[in-house]
Amino acid sequence: MWTSEVRPGREHDTTATRAHTEILPALTDAGTDLRTLGDLGYQGLADTVTVAFKRPKNGGLLLVQQQFNKAHNSLRAIGERGNSLLKMSFRALRNISLDPWRIGKIVAAALVILHIEHQRTT
Repeated sequence: MWTSEVRPGREHDTTATRAHTEILPALTDAGTDLRTLGDLGYQGLADTVTVAFKRPKNGGLLLVQQQFNKAHNSLRAIGERGNSLLKMSFRALRNISLDPWRIGKIVAAALVILHIEHQRTT
């Protein structure tokens, strides 16, 4: 597991991912058969991040594309559940009003606590 340091201001995940130059190569490591799943907001990283099919204007998706999207979304739900678990288990992560530079350390500590003390990751 990895968490990045907090970046100043608000920016989309893809912008933050590009800013941390070690992330994209790690996601495409040829030594693993794992794929990185993202929502439709990650279409700009489609060569690295696997995204669902977007319904074309005035059209529909093929049955195989619909099945892919269903499988894709069910796998992504595990990560979304982990994010929800962090926010619900740790009040400090619900509405951040602390020094933003400390958030990364709090998230990393929360992951360790969930994993070790509660034997929970999702």
